[in-house]
Amino acid sequence: MKNKMNALDISLAGMFVALMMIGANITSIVPFMVVGGVPITLQTFFAILAGAILGSRLGSISMMVYAALGLVGAPVFARFSGGFTQILSPTFGFIVSFIITAYIVGKMVEKKKTLNMFIWASLTGMVINYLFGTNWMYFAYKFWAAAPDGFTYKLAWLWMLPPLPKDIILSIGAAFFAYRLEHSVLSRSQFRKINRPV
Repeated sequence: MKNKMNALDISLAGMFVALMMIGANITSIVPFMVVGGVPITLQTFFAILAGAILGSRLGSISMMVYAALGLVGAPVFARFSGGFTQILSPTFGFIVSFIITAYIVGKMVEKKKTLNMFIWASLTGMVINYLFGTNWMYFAYKFWAAAPDGFTYKLAWLWMLPPLPKDIILSIGAAFFAYRLEHSVLSRSQFRKINRPV
């Protein structure tokens, strides 16, 4: 794999940054529920796709750019928020987890590009997103954010139940989409010829 990014890499990474912003603010298009301050978004779906389609290196880079863009003040996070103070938000752990998710998903599918691997990689990415994000949220509420009355570790996980079915379905959907794209377009594309996994 090349270390230098070319114009195609930059364009594809930029596309996923834009998709993450859209996924974070899907509420402006389709009203949906916010549970315990956690918006039910499409960000996990796009983070998984970034890893599955772009690979571990470029997928994680695109998620880093998304996080950095939000931290410098661009309104790309959920509810069009942004700024360095977002790092103190109880939900910021989910944003950090997108970088890890894209990297792990990418690493897994780089090793074996079967449908089963795409599905396992996508579900693994979703689990990483939930584990990292929910634990961050719990510790944030315990140590620096104002926790709701009666807040417990169990309650933090109960808040994650409403988006769970959606994320499982979308993760499997991302796996099928990425697999079909890989075997119909990407495997024969200039992108794969330039960006061969190590």
